[in-house]
Formats: sequence, structure tokens, C-alpha cells
Amino acid sequence: MSSLKRKDAPGGAPTTKSPKRSKSDKPQSKKPHTNSSQSTKPSQQKPASTVGVSRLKEEEPLFPRGGASVLSPLEHRQISIQARQDVLFEQESGQGTKKAEKSLKRTKSKSSKVKSSDAARTAESVARIKSLNYQRLVKGSLVLGQITEIRPLQVILALPNNLSGRVSITSISDILSERVTAEAEAEDDEDDNVETSSVDLKDIFEVGQYLRAYVVSTIEENAKATTKPKRHIELSLRPDHANTGLLSQELVENTVVMASVSSAEDHGYIMDLGLSDANTRGFLPRKEVSSDISEARMQPGAVMLCLVTGKGANGKIIQLSALQKKLGSIQNFASEATTIQTFLPGAAVELMVSDISRRGLVGKVMGSLDVTADVIHSGAGPQALDLDGKYTIGKKIKARVICDFPTAKEPKLGVSLLDHVLTLTSQRTKSAKLPLDVLPASSTVEKCTIFKVDPEIGVFVEVGVDHVPGFVHISRLKDGKLDLLSESSGPFQIGTVHRGRVISYNAIDGIYNLSFESSVLEQPFLRIEDVAVGSLVNGQIEKIIINQDGVNGLLVKLAEGIHGLVPEMHLADVRLQHPEKKFREGMKVKARVLSTNLFKRQIKLTLKKTLVNSEAKPLKSFDELVIGEQSPATIIKVFENGAVVQFYGSLRGFLPVSEMSEAYIQDAREHFRAGQVVSVHILNFDIEAQKLFVSCKDPSAFGIEKQNALRALNIGDIVSAKVVQKTEDDLHVELVDNSLKALLSIGQLTDRPSKNQSSMKGIRVGQILSDLVVLDKNDDRRSITLSKKPSLVQASQDGKLLTALDQAQVGEIRQGFVRNITVTAVFVQFPGKLTALLPKSKLPREDQEKTDFGLKNYQSIAVKIDSVDRDNGRLVVASSTYTDKPSTAAQSLTGPQLDNPVDETLTSINDLHIGKVTKAKVVSIKSTQLNVKLANNIQGRVDVSQVFDSWDKITNPKSPLSCFQVNEVIDVRILGVHDARNHRYLPISHRSTHSVLELSIKPSDLKASSTPELSLKALELGSTHIGFVNNVQQNTLWVNLSPNVRGRINMLEISDDVSLLDNLPANFPVGSALKVRVVAVNPTEGRLDLSARASGASIHLVWNAIKQNMVLPGRITKINERQIIVQLSDLVSAPAHLIDLSDDYDDASTLSYSKNSVVRVSVVDVDQSNKRLRLSLRPSRVLNSSLQVKDREIIKLAQLNVGDVIRGFVKNISDKGLFVGLGGDLTAMVRISDLSDRFIKDWKDEFQIDQLVKGRITLIDPSTNQIQMSLKSSVVDKDFVPLTNYQDLRPGQIITGKVRKVADFGAFILIDGSANVSGLCHRSEMAEKPIQDARKLLNEGDAVKAIILDIDTQKKRISFGLKPSYFEDEDSNMDDDAESDDEDEIAGALLEDSEDEPSDDEDMEDADDSIEFEGIDHDGNLSSDVDDTEMADRTAEDVDALDAGGFDWSGAALDEPSTASAEADLISATEKKKKRRKPQVEIDRSGDLTNFGPQTAVDYEQLLNRQPNSSDLWTRYMAFQMQVSELAKAREVAERAVATINSTEETEKLNAWIAYLNLEVRFGNDDTVDEVFKRACQVNDQQEVYQRLASIYVQDNKPEKADALFQIITKKFGANSSDIWHNYAHWLHAVQNEPDRARGLLSRATQALPDHARLPLMTKFAALEYNSPNGSAERGRTMFEGLIATFPKRFDLWSQLLDHEDGPSADKAVIRDVFDRATKVKGLKARPAKKWFKRWADWEEKNGDVKSQEKVRAKAAEWVRLKAEAKKEGEAEEDEE
Repeated sequence: MSSLKRKDAPGGAPTTKSPKRSKSDKPQSKKPHTNSSQSTKPSQQKPASTVGVSRLKEEEPLFPRGGASVLSPLEHRQISIQARQDVLFEQESGQGTKKAEKSLKRTKSKSSKVKSSDAARTAESVARIKSLNYQRLVKGSLVLGQITEIRPLQVILALPNNLSGRVSITSISDILSERVTAEAEAEDDEDDNVETSSVDLKDIFEVGQYLRAYVVSTIEENAKATTKPKRHIELSLRPDHANTGLLSQELVENTVVMASVSSAEDHGYIMDLGLSDANTRGFLPRKEVSSDISEARMQPGAVMLCLVTGKGANGKIIQLSALQKKLGSIQNFASEATTIQTFLPGAAVELMVSDISRRGLVGKVMGSLDVTADVIHSGAGPQALDLDGKYTIGKKIKARVICDFPTAKEPKLGVSLLDHVLTLTSQRTKSAKLPLDVLPASSTVEKCTIFKVDPEIGVFVEVGVDHVPGFVHISRLKDGKLDLLSESSGPFQIGTVHRGRVISYNAIDGIYNLSFESSVLEQPFLRIEDVAVGSLVNGQIEKIIINQDGVNGLLVKLAEGIHGLVPEMHLADVRLQHPEKKFREGMKVKARVLSTNLFKRQIKLTLKKTLVNSEAKPLKSFDELVIGEQSPATIIKVFENGAVVQFYGSLRGFLPVSEMSEAYIQDAREHFRAGQVVSVHILNFDIEAQKLFVSCKDPSAFGIEKQNALRALNIGDIVSAKVVQKTEDDLHVELVDNSLKALLSIGQLTDRPSKNQSSMKGIRVGQILSDLVVLDKNDDRRSITLSKKPSLVQASQDGKLLTALDQAQVGEIRQGFVRNITVTAVFVQFPGKLTALLPKSKLPREDQEKTDFGLKNYQSIAVKIDSVDRDNGRLVVASSTYTDKPSTAAQSLTGPQLDNPVDETLTSINDLHIGKVTKAKVVSIKSTQLNVKLANNIQGRVDVSQVFDSWDKITNPKSPLSCFQVNEVIDVRILGVHDARNHRYLPISHRSTHSVLELSIKPSDLKASSTPELSLKALELGSTHIGFVNNVQQNTLWVNLSPNVRGRINMLEISDDVSLLDNLPANFPVGSALKVRVVAVNPTEGRLDLSARASGASIHLVWNAIKQNMVLPGRITKINERQIIVQLSDLVSAPAHLIDLSDDYDDASTLSYSKNSVVRVSVVDVDQSNKRLRLSLRPSRVLNSSLQVKDREIIKLAQLNVGDVIRGFVKNISDKGLFVGLGGDLTAMVRISDLSDRFIKDWKDEFQIDQLVKGRITLIDPSTNQIQMSLKSSVVDKDFVPLTNYQDLRPGQIITGKVRKVADFGAFILIDGSANVSGLCHRSEMAEKPIQDARKLLNEGDAVKAIILDIDTQKKRISFGLKPSYFEDEDSNMDDDAESDDEDEIAGALLEDSEDEPSDDEDMEDADDSIEFEGIDHDGNLSSDVDDTEMADRTAEDVDALDAGGFDWSGAALDEPSTASAEADLISATEKKKKRRKPQVEIDRSGDLTNFGPQTAVDYEQLLNRQPNSSDLWTRYMAFQMQVSELAKAREVAERAVATINSTEETEKLNAWIAYLNLEVRFGNDDTVDEVFKRACQVNDQQEVYQRLASIYVQDNKPEKADALFQIITKKFGANSSDIWHNYAHWLHAVQNEPDRARGLLSRATQALPDHARLPLMTKFAALEYNSPNGSAERGRTMFEGLIATFPKRFDLWSQLLDHEDGPSADKAVIRDVFDRATKVKGLKARPAKKWFKRWADWEEKNGDVKSQEKVRAKAAEWVRLKAEAKKEGEAEEDEE
């Protein structure tokens, strides 16, 4: 036998160790009591290690092999015999033992050494009876429970000994947890399409179900020192927890296990047992499931107790049963168990009684495992059983395990002998009712008779319920301390009667728990369920709830453990400004219960006096409503058209704006507010729809005259009314005769819905409308509905208006209107809400196939009454144009005689049969058939496919039937019947009302004795037929081969002449003939594919059949700016790039093509291994090679020579230059120095992808296939005029140019048409008058005319002049402009406005010093490579770093003025030269990699070997792959990058991930972006990744995705970072032009962020208003003023306000006011005051005059004086004190 000690529980402490004894393990009283207590004393005097341990166990090896028992079979036998002898000895010497126990009980000495050996042995062998309690429940305990309550997210279990536990929805099973997680994720991600079924625990469990639970934790919550702590027991039902300790080899027959449903199969369910052996699974056959268990309860994830019925052959499949009769049978115990692990709670056991006492019963299982049944579960207490009389020691009895005791020294179980636990059923009364149904909790029992007293625990009482006793714990017998509890004396002796109150009922114990305490008896409520909604309650304020907005509510104590919440809205009838002054903790209040939530255990109260003092009956449900009943209600939400009012409980109603007052109210929000109490009366309600309408109008105000007028008004009356209000959809009118209010909706204005809007526009308020018919009226709601439909008005005037069901007569035509349209019927409404059903079958046949049957809602319609069901109030109508009589053709088919037959030999219908050859006359000629008649009452048709035997007989393929004439008599053969309704071909026996004869006039059919029917099965691949076009679609022709065989021709297979495919309806009209060939046929699916092309072509064009220079037709399936995708067949598609679209690149544009158009293409290149094609649409290729070609086609490198001038399209723009596509796979590189003869600062802005450029080939390297070309006009153009240089200029020459840069000392001017030649115009040379700041006269980008005053060609310096006097003798067209207004000061200044051209010219240290201009080669030995580097460096200065998704997250772009402030700070030109030249000297340009940069994959690999952690290099490698359209390889590089970069290089790794994201956003799809994004978030800072992805979306111009991601970011990280909110707002403000949305973010941000982060964020939002192009400076000023008012000493706020106010067009008075107000701040310190006055003085020096400067100095001196006086006064006061 294996070790008796139970295995460790998962996560718990090992149970084999003897823990420290707790108080609960010690005897509760020192007084001697029963035999049981006596038997425990000897064991207490012995060492704990010797109790109940076999001597053989001391010899047990430390590591027994195989986990088997260390005892031999002989030793097992000896132990079993010894146990029997012990029991027999105890039975024989029972009396003597009892005497010995009594003597021991009287002995107080614990050190008595005189004991008999038999008594000592008996004491050691008997286990102490333990009852399960909260202290003995530890993590890992297993316990049997019964479900008592099922909540939405948890299940409540009753546990033994009046305990209760809860099971969370995530602690039931793994499968259920996954379903709950998926459902939660689906609710969070709104763009996610995951479909999840909602988990309802009521579908999985039922009340009364038994389960084995695993204790996860026990928690005590101490609310207050004065209250008892709340104890919570968290349980788990997971099989791996509930089956703790079980191994697969220990599962024997009748073992009880917990199992969860893994999946449902045909014959049963696969069950998960949670065993350590993952291969062991359970199988529950369907026949082993009780019939009362629904299929829903067996859904995946459900758990239940199951009984093991057997094992499979390999022991891996465990057969289970869930039948109640097997599981609840106490006879089904594990008799073959080999270890004690088999016996877990819920299992039946056979035990041998080893001891009996008044506290319970002790026994052993398998001779060694101790089990105990306490006073409750032995029946000694609740049933007052005499255990000694019922059981005898040594007797074997059946019991059920209910718990274990992991903390016990030796393995021990608790068992129950109660009948309902043994059978695993619910305890019921004598009348078969549940105990709580007879005596609910909180009930008061007037007579509780004590029938059993246990001095240690309490008393058992009879409560008047059969079979269900009650129990009162000793602590609940009375308030205060109980001195003595005895069964024969005292107030609680047996037989006494008391008044008690039911606290709870425990389903496992089967007893009520009561209290005799006076405080409990007098307590108004014990549970939330006892609190009645709408009732008045008294309570005490326990807590005032405060949030960021102030007092948010009150927490009121109603009773011990029961609290209610008073929301802020319900503190008083009016909104309190300072609720904390009115309410205080401990204050007693009187409230009324608004609602209770049993699941959330919440109570809502109101303190509104209007509600508390109201004597009206509280309305709680629809069942209590009575029309007209008056009651107060609270407005909880106000709309423009009404308000939602709250009664009690969940009852809500709608108060329409028309019922709010007798006076007219346009907008309810202007007169009512949320929280307001209004007195309303019930107007109308609908229980099924859960709709309730109320009114505030006084019912008595509706006078007798109006009431009589309303009663006198009948439905159908003609009235006139005055329009009093007009809304979008309704007219509110007042009847002229009696002033009754009525409603005229827009749908009732005209008979045709399309005219309703125009009619509505013609009606004005105050207009009187006549001829209105009363459509409906409601006396209770005093509502009247009118109609102005002419059809209804006319019917009313004629007395034919149907207003009641009694007026309906079958066959009458009545006027109504369409109320609703469904798929199968139309609902027609008449006045008085009388509705009729118009079935689809009762509509005209031509209307049945139309959308909505050609009708619209509120359209007037005349119908004929078809049937009336007065008993059920049902009315069925038919369309007035509907007739159910058969057609003439149908009558003729059924009639025996033929009327005027064409073939005179025919006399009756019986003469017509299939195969009959007769004569017919052509009635009409259609495109696809001939309509003929055989007689006046017999029609037929000849399908075009049944006319010709061969193609040669067709004279006009576009109109084959044009050879026939009307009234021509032809010979025909009857084939069958054609159903004209659904165009089906039928046998002649299938005649109906819509059928005509199907005929053939083929000569072969007329001669043959029989005609074989063509079918799909008879068609063979490759066979040819004559087809006739039946339908023309956009990309397909449908053709008929016979009346019942139809096929389709794909566009590419219609014709070899592609020009015919541009207009299919014109070139292949319906009815036209085609010679077709069968290419595919599928009779099962009814599919037939045909081709009308020559037999050499096939729709299944394969790669092996495609050769270079082939010309093929194709269909354009996709178009973008760079290429078009052409489909050549179902299997082959290929691109045609921009460069291959035309022979003249000027005409090359993908926009000139349209999707689905058919074109001819030529195959340029074929790569069969990679299945790639390159197509061309050049006319010289697909039409005629002799056509003129302006831009020759270049495919191979050999076609190019150095010096060739060619054109191409820009493929990529990189930091090194341009890459130009020349054709095929050839790409030429244009270095930056070869882009233009003139200097271009932002050269990237001059070029874009797919731009057409012209250049000359300068270098070809066949070994590397590298091509270089130049775009310089001096290199490309023959007649190039060199640009102006310094040598071409002379003093006195007048030039034109543009201002590159403006400083206060002067302006830099770039000469037009020059090689980047520029110079300085000093401010002294700008105007005749002195100028202090040149920036006030000129701006960057201004066009100017200037004169050269001086030039130094060696130093390359030029001085310009702009004075008007310099140009007096010049005949210039700018004189008029120069002399106008104030511009005469700078006559040569402005020519025209132009775009800004930022410059990198260095500022001057001194305006009078000479200037050295950048962009000019000072060293003639520098190569062109240096120029490349210089230009790239300059470009990098002004280009944002976007490689990693560079959106300006700081929002600083708006904070910078138009001209950089850094340019105003002058730097020495000499120092700048040093800074410029130093890096140029250090650059190593010796190698090709340095000269040209990496040009191939090999180059990149070499560099990456040296710099594996360089994210920049990896990013450029990805870009290189994308330049050659290698998306797959680019992704491969990205994957290598994120895997290669060391994890310690966090920034580099993040940059690589961002570059990967950038790649997928631009070239991937949503799935690939999502995958990379999730992976990036796992290894990087999530917030950073989210922000970078948002910036990528912004850069890629995807505002929808950026907006959605911003919203996710704010929800996910908004509580931690204020920058997130600012970035989002900045983007909405400046980029999206949505300032209102940006402003709305501020309130959300301040709620989410902590207090310390709110002020900086508010200042940023205020700054946005100043800096954003869509901002409002006034709003920003207001925000700053509000912040300054709150924080006046925060001079950073004053400084920011000043910075934003001080602009080019600022109001100086406003700025001075800001300066002045700041100096008056109370408590201003000296240091900030000094800085502030200094700033003010500096500002006045620049912007003010002498007087204003003196004023600032005076204010500063005054401030210092006042400060000193205040200081002296303070010191004097201190001295006096």
C-alpha cells in the first residue's frame, strides 16, 4: 500500500509537514465533556510524531522505486488482522473502557502515568472529530459544494458547516476562460471582426447542482473596527485543481472526478480531467447524460461531477457517466481503490466505524484513512439521532466525502451521512418544496422550539418546516455574553420556545441558520433583497463621497452590512452648491429607495423631499401602471424633443415635448434639466415593447368643451386646421372648430412619397389647411392624427373610407396607404390603425419581381378586400389590378377546341403533341425569338437557336432573324412548353397559365423522326457550336446553344479583334450569332465556358506557352500611378509599367486607361521560373513596328552608350540622388551634383516619383550593370547658355534677383539665372532714409531689382544697392511701383511675390565686414564628390528626420516663427568655415563605397558585417530593395534587422522596428501591418511604438487610420502622458483642420491625467490656439488668463502669454498691459521681479520710445520702494510683538 500521506496541493504548502497548531485545533473548553473529548487527552500528552504512525513506516526507504508501497503483501495482511482485533477488543471491553475514560476525565493531572495499555492504544487509534470551518480552509483544500445562486460573472456555492464560497467565471475551466477573453477583446477592439458567443453561466449550471471545488484563497476584509470582518472564500472548478492529487493509474471504477467538456462529438463528449498525464482524456457517452440536462449545459467549457465507469484498453480513455441515478447511488463506491488518492470530496466511501461520541462519528477507510462525521453531518444535531443506537463500532456503513483537511498531521477526510448529500440531491420538505420557498431568509419565526442543545456550539430548533430543522449558534442566542448553555437548565434548555429570525439556509447542511438576538429581530433589513423599492427607509450618513468635481454622493447605512448610495442628482430637489455644508457624517436622514441591484449588491436612494414626502404610489414596473395615474418622476436625460424620466426600479418613461406644458416649447433643454422632479400622469404604455409615455399637462386643464369635442370627433371626419409648429418631419396643427391639437406627418401630405418634401416646403406656420381627414385619435392621450392624402379625403367624402373591420366587405375596393413592406407581403393601413395584409401572390405579376414590389412606405394604394376574419381581427386584401383568372393561352391549352388554326387539319388541343410538325404564323420578331401562333388561342415561340442548322445559313450574324417577316407562315415542330414567367424550358405535360409552346424550325428537326435534346452532359470539350447572345454584361457574354443550354464567354475569349471589345453591346448585340467552342463544362454545377476566338487561343493560357514578343489581348484589372495590371487569362496577370505604355513618354499616363477595358499587349520579358512577365502597350510593338518612336525602348544595357541623351521616369529619390528608370530592369543613378547647373537647396522638392526627366549617359559599368547620367542643362542641351558667374558681372550693372535671407543688418540677394551667385545689400543701401531693421522692409522670397555697387571676384563678394536714386536714369517698368505709397524708400525692392526659398547662408558677425558666401567652391581641387556631400549636408539640415516615422510629436513646429530665431544670432564666417571644412577633410573617399555609397546588396552586406547594430544602415538596405521593387527581400532584410541588432541597443532596435512598420504601411496590407505592430509592441516600449505608428500614418496621408490609432493611444496611455493628448490635438488642429475636436480633447485629458500634469497640458492647448493656422488667438488668450487668475505667481505662465502676444502684428498696448499686470501680483519676490522689469525694459528699447523706457524705469523704482517699505513695516511689527 502506498504512502498514506496525500500529495501536495498545487501552490499550497506541503501537507505532510505538521503545521503549528492553531486555536481551532485545540479543545474549545477546558471542562470535561463527552467521551470524545476524553479520548483526545491521552494523545495530547504524547509527542505528536508518534500519533497514529505505524512502526513499519520508520523503516520506509527515502526513495521507494516506482512510487509503490514499501510493505509486502504479508505485512498488509498482518496490519489488517491487527486492526480487526483492535476493534473486537474495543467491542468486548466497551464497559470497562467507558469507566476508564470517566476516571481519566475526572483526573486533572496531565502527568498521570498510571494508564492501562489498552486504553492508551485506543486513545491513539481514534482520530479527533473536526468540523470544517473558515480557519481549516487553506489554499489547496477540496470541498463538496452545491450551487445556490448563479450571477453573471460568478457562481455561489454552499459549503459544509454554514460556509459559502464563490467561483469566478475565469476559474471554471480553461476553455471557458478563453471564450470570455475572446469576448472581452471583441468588445474592446471596435475595427475587430471576431465573432464570439456570449457566455451565460445560467446555461452551464443549475441551482442545486453538486460540484467539487478547490480553495484558491480565503480573504478577510476589515471594513471597520466596530464591524465583523467579511470573509470571502475564492474557489476554482478547474479540473486540474478539483482533481488535485489524482493520477491516471489511480482512476478505478466508481471514482468521482470533475470533468470539463472539451468538445461535442456524434456519440458523446470529450472530457478534460486535468490530470498530469495530458494523454488521458475522458469520454462521456450521450446515453450516460441525464435527459434533464440540456444540450446548452454541455457546451465546451462546462464542468460537472462524473463517475468513472471503466477504462479503455490502453488506459488513456476514461469512460464516464453523469447519470444522477449512478452518481447519486451510495452503493457505487471505489471498492477497487489501491490508494487513498482515489477518495476525494463527492466520492462515496465504505467506512468501518471506529468511534462514536455525542459530537459525531469516526471511522476508517481501507483500514488506515481516518474519516469523521461531525455533529451536523452525522445527524446527531439536526436529526437528534442516537448515534450509539444506530451505529456500532466495527460496523461498515456508506458515506459521502464532503471535504479534506490538508493541515492535519495525517490524511483525514470529512464525510456526511445526511440523506440528501448521500444521494446528491437537494433537501426538500414533506410537501416536496425547497426549504427557502417555504420559509425565506429574513423571515421571523414566532415559535422556535429547542430540541437539542450542544453546549459548545449552540442549539437545534424546530421552525415548523417538516424535515428541515434550524440551528442557532451560541453567539446568536442573545445580545451580549451568554453565561451558561445547558440542555437541562437555563433559558435555552430543551423544550423552551423562543422568537427567532432566519438568517440563511445552507443547502449542504440542510438546516436553517437563525438568530435569537434582539438586535437582529428588530433590524429592519438583513439582506438587500429585503429592501423594497419605493419604500421609505431611515439611515445614517456613513461617508461623503468626493471626486474631482466635489461631492459626488452620500453613502448611507441602512442596517448592519447594508448601505445605500445617494447620487449627487438626488441630494436635494435643487442642485446644491455646497452639499458638504448640509450633510455630515453621522447625520440621520430619511430616504426613499430608488432601485436595488441584486447582482451588484447596490441600493440607490433619494433625499429629494418631493419624492420622500410624496404620498403617490411608487411605480416600479409596467404591471403597476394605470393610464391616467399621477406620480412624481425624475428627469434623467433631456433631449430637444422630450425627456426621459425615471420612476422606481428600472421603470422609465418618455415625456414628449408636446406634453411638457400647455404652452408651446420648441426645445425642451431650455426649460428642463436633468435631476428635476416633475409630476406626470400616464398617457399610454406598451408592456411587450416596454414603452411608456407620460405627460406633465394637467388633465383637468383639458376642459369639458374640449373633451366633448374630442368625443364628437370621429375617424374619417373632414376638418380644417391651423399650423402652429413646423418640424422637419411633422406639422403640429390646431383644429379650427374646437382648438384641439393634432399631428400631420410628412408622409400624410400627398399620395406619392416623392412629392412630400416639396409639399412640406410650401406650408408655413399660421397657414390654415383645409380638407384634412381624421386618420386616428386616442382619447386617453388626447392625440389626433390627420392626413391630407387626396385619395383618403375623396374616399371620406364619398363615404367609402374604411375605418373599422365591421365595414369591410369581400370584393369591395378600398383606399389605404402602405405601412410596411416585407419580402413576402405588404401591410396596408386604413384609418383607425386598421391594418390589412397584402400577400405577394395578390400583387400583379409584373410587380412581384420589382424591388419592394414597386411600392414605398406611405404610398397611397387601392386594394380589393379578399377575406375578412372578424374573430381574429384579420383582413387580407389584393391589389385592385390583380386578377386570378387564367390567361387566354392557358384557357386554350386546357380547352378542347382550336380557334382558327393556321393548320386547318388541326381541330382540338389533343392534336398537339411533342414531335408534331405543323404550321404557325409569325406574330412578332424579337432579337432572340420568333413569336408565333398556331391558332388564335394557341401561342408559341421559336428560339433563335432552333432556326439554323449551320453557320453558312446565317446571312446577317448581328441580326439572324431579320430574314423573317410578320404574318409569314412557317413549318414548325413542337418541342415542349416554355414557361414565360421564369424562362424555363418544360415538357409539354407541364402546361400552366404562363406557358407557350416551344417550337423548332430547323430543317434537320423538321425532317427527322426524333430530335435529340442538347444538354450539358452531351457537350464535349473542344466541340464547336452556333451560339446566340442572350445577355451582355460588362465583362461577359451569355449565349444560348439551345433553349435549355446556356453558357458564358469571358471577355478575353470573345474575339481575336481587341477593338471590338471596347463596346460589347454595339458589336455583339443581343441575338447576334457567334461560332463558339466549348472550353470547360461542369454538368454538376451547371456551368459552361465558351470561347469565340480562334482555336489556337485558350482561356487557360499557361506560363510555358508564353514567349517573348507575343502579342496577346488582356483585360486591365488594376490601375495605379506607376503601372497597370493586365490579366491575360485566369492564371496569368502581369504589369505594364509607365515606361512601356507609349512610344512618346509625354503621352505615357496610366490615367488614360480604364479598369476592365481590353487592350493588346506585347510580352517584353518572360521569367518562367519566377512566373514574372513584363508587358508593353507601345504602339510600335502591338500595332506596327514602323510607327514613329520618340523615346526608344531600352531593354538591355548593350543598347546604351556613353553620351546618349535619353528620357526616363524617376523611380526613387534617395539621399544620394535620383534613380531613373530607363526601361526593362535598367536604372540610372543621377548624383546630386549632376541634377542641375544651379544650386538647389531643397533639391528633393524639385523631383517626385514618376517624373519624366531628360539626361545624358555619363558612365556605364557593364561589370556591375551600373549606369550614371546627368540632368544638367549644360551637359544635355546643345544650345545651353552658361549661367552668370562672378566674372560676368561688373559694378553699376543692374540685375534682378530674389531675397534669400533677411537679417536686421541687411538682405542677401540671389541673382536670377546665375550659378548660385549672391551678395549682400546692407540696410544703409536700401533706402534714402536710415533703416534700423531690414526685416521690416523685405521678406524672404521677394523679387527685387538691384544695382551692383562693388564686386570682389577673388573673394566672391558682391555689394548691392536698392536706393531709388540709383535707378533714376534707368528706364524700368518698375518705376511706377517703386514710387507708389511708402515703397519709394526702396525703389528697387519688390518686384513680385514668390514662394519662400529658405537659405543656409551664414549670418554675419558684423554688418560692415565682408561676407563669404556659401555654395561656392573656394577650393578648386575639390572633386564633384565634395559637392555631392556638401549639397546633401545642406539638405539634411532642413529636412525632417522621417526615417522612423518622423511626425513632429513635440508640436514645436507651430511654436517657431516664420523666420528662424537662430538666424538672428550672428556667427563669425571664419568659425563657420572651420566647422564646414573640418568634416570634409576627415571624410575618407578612397574607396568606391565611400565615393558612391553602397550600390548593391553585396555592398550593404559588407557594411553590415562591420556595423550590425546600425539601424540607419539596415533602413537604407530596405530602401535599396524597394528601389528595385523587391518587397519580399525588403521584408527579409527587416526581419534580419530586428533579429540581429543587439537587445542592449534599445534605440537602434526600436528604429529598425519602426522602419519595418513604415515598410508595411506603405507597401503591405492591414494584416501585415497588424502583425508587425503586435510583434514590435512585445519587445519595445508599447507607448513609443503606438506613437511611431501614428506618425507613420500621418506621414503616409492616412488620416482615418491615424485618427483611430490616436484614439486608442489616448485610451491606453492617456493617464500616463500629457504629450499624447497634445500631439493628438496638434494634429487635429494643424493637419486635419478640426480645431473643435482638438479642443474637445482637453476635458477628456484633464479627467484622465493626474493633477500635476494638467496645468502644463492646459498651457500647451492654449499655445495651440496661438500657433495653429486654425486656432483662435482670443480663445488662447482667455485660457491663459484663466490659468494666471488661478496661479498668479507662476511667472512661466506670464512669460508664455507674453511670448504668444509679442508677434509681428502685436498690439503694443496689450503687451504693456501684460507687463504691468504681472508687476502687481501680490507676494512677488525680488528675483522674478528683477527679471521681469529687465525683460520689459529690453522690449521697450526695441519697440518703444524714450518716454516709454523712462516709464518702465520709474515703475521698477516704485516697486523697489514699496517692497522696502513693506519690509520695514513687517520688521517693526515683529519688534512690537
